[in-house]
Amino acid sequence: MAEANKTNTIRNWSEDDRPREKFLKKGRGALSDAELLAILMGSGSINESAVDLSKRILKDVSNNLLHLSKLDIATLTKHKGVGTVKAVTLLAALELGRRRREAEVIEKKEIRSSKDVFEYMQAELSEKLYEEFWVIHLNVANKIINKNQIGEGGLSQAVVDVRRIFKLALENNAASIILCHNHPSGNIKPSENDIILTNKIKNGAETLNIKVLDHIIIGEEKYFSFADEGKL
Repeated sequence: MAEANKTNTIRNWSEDDRPREKFLKKGRGALSDAELLAILMGSGSINESAVDLSKRILKDVSNNLLHLSKLDIATLTKHKGVGTVKAVTLLAALELGRRRREAEVIEKKEIRSSKDVFEYMQAELSEKLYEEFWVIHLNVANKIINKNQIGEGGLSQAVVDVRRIFKLALENNAASIILCHNHPSGNIKPSENDIILTNKIKNGAETLNIKVLDHIIIGEEKYFSFADEGKL
């Protein structure tokens, strides 16, 4: 048993198979998700390498990094071999990844399509466990002024103050706005309430000479665009 445990330790592997050495020699793209996680973990346990520990964690979330990012520290530390430090390190890395995705779109600043909106808001909303409703403010050139969270709620509906939407749009001197909310269930089909609310906001905005360019419903890895589907 002792000999088996020794063989299982990463430091006894071939250099080409060790995650850190593989990263340095072949680049980040050559590593699997489990190997990248293993680098963050630093170590496994007596009976399990860091790579095997990472594979076990990924298996529990169906090898979905989005699902992994939704776990909290308490859930991660239930895995044998994962303490608070490892859990914090892992979640910190995933949060950096989320912010990087958001920063890429902010750098563009200009919204040209529903896909741009999805990429801009996915990092903010795709991992949330409850519904949130946001509004993006744009100038006459369709460049982003800012974004504001308007409402939040439970698993199936967020409470939205329509008057606040118009107030913020006027305060930000927005020429147009884009509505955006998430569906934690992953089902991106708009509900009847979503359709009614969209029309209510659109009609109100028109009286203020503000355009509602789109309403995007975000799932984990996909979205629904009211504009693309001809519902605006």
